[in-house]
Amino acid sequence: MVYPIVMYGDAVLRKKAKDIEKGKDILALVNDMFETMNAAHGIGLAAPQIGKGIRLFVVDGTTVEDEPTLKDFKKVFINPILLKEEGDPWLFEEGCLSIPSIREEVERPEKIRIRYFDENWNEHEEEFDDMKARIIQHEYDHIEGKLFIDYLTPLKKRMLKGKLNDISKGEVDTEYRILAPKR
Repeated sequence: MVYPIVMYGDAVLRKKAKDIEKGKDILALVNDMFETMNAAHGIGLAAPQIGKGIRLFVVDGTTVEDEPTLKDFKKVFINPILLKEEGDPWLFEEGCLSIPSIREEVERPEKIRIRYFDENWNEHEEEFDDMKARIIQHEYDHIEGKLFIDYLTPLKKRMLKGKLNDISKGEVDTEYRILAPKR
């Protein structure tokens, strides 16, 4: 099932997500999230972006043709805990399915260590770097109630205010279904 993507301005995007009860069957939801992300041509999707305030996100970089390091990068992160961020911060242009039509450079550390469960409730602790780390950091921010625009300067945020207001009203063109915040 393809869910509509929750747009900027919805409270669920600003709340810290709750842990999922260990062992709970979430395979159908995980499959729906991959289907939703693919329908929207995304490379990551967090549960809050489909209106669910739980600590779950999926990533799939296998479709990114110009980034060979992502060719096998398809994962599910349940109840993740970001243990460490390190390395030189680097700028890269980010976008977000919940904030369509806005792309801005964001600075993030180049390496992370994260502990999480996969869709079969197997626990993992892994290190990721470069684009893999960035994708995970972006999605992890979602379950912490943070958005990539939070990293922008006050001036840049003021310059985007009109676009953000339009998005929060659902006044944006996308190729995927959206859910504007309730007023």
